[in-house]
Amino acid sequence: MNRLAGKRALITGGTSGIGLATAQRFIAEGADVLVTGVTPASIDKARQILGDTVPVVQADARDLDAQRGLAKQVREHFGELDVAFLNAGVSDWRSFEDHTEDSYDRLFDINVKSIFFLTQALVPVLANPSSVVLNASASVHGGYGQANAYAATKAALSSLMRSWNADLLKSHGIRFNAVSPGPVDTPLYAKLGIEDPAIQAAVLESISSGIPLGRMGMPEEVAEAVVYLASDASAFAVGQDLILDGGQTVL
Repeated sequence: MNRLAGKRALITGGTSGIGLATAQRFIAEGADVLVTGVTPASIDKARQILGDTVPVVQADARDLDAQRGLAKQVREHFGELDVAFLNAGVSDWRSFEDHTEDSYDRLFDINVKSIFFLTQALVPVLANPSSVVLNASASVHGGYGQANAYAATKAALSSLMRSWNADLLKSHGIRFNAVSPGPVDTPLYAKLGIEDPAIQAAVLESISSGIPLGRMGMPEEVAEAVVYLASDASAFAVGQDLILDGGQTVL
């Protein structure tokens, strides 16, 4: 449909799951895309899937110098940036009592601090007008067991999204919105160390049973929402947080 024709886009955490699906959707919609990843294996896989014309660069979210360096790479590659989907993040669901200072710091360093300072570095690179989409979480909008610190990081993003509009919309023409996915069928099990197919199926069934639609979301469904917020079709949407959770929050 070419809804993003001519758009220059950055997607962080774009080598798997929602980020990779969004990169594929952006490319299909006509955007020029630069993607970031962390592990060499995921970077190599993304390069194979996205093709040789799409830069896939390594950027460690906990390394603030790397985040600032990413902004320089974006300027060198694109000149200016029309769209940024700040998707890189980590999930760590555990009981409140089991959190440690290290687990807490890791969540906030990657999910909040890195995005804060990457956005700061990207402001001079972003065109006027431009669109920035943050990946928050449906856990922000309801109380879920074991979400605690993780949900707090995503709530911080929702708050920053609103504040950044107040700071940067009129002065720089940067429009901030967010998507808040619920349970999405992504390569989650390997990261959690769940390798047994039977246990995987049981976990999936347990999660799906709590969703009114009776299934988990697909990365492509989140990607479609990001395309809308990145495109000119959403030019009047400012400070919106689209909840994509199959009705889990409201039903």
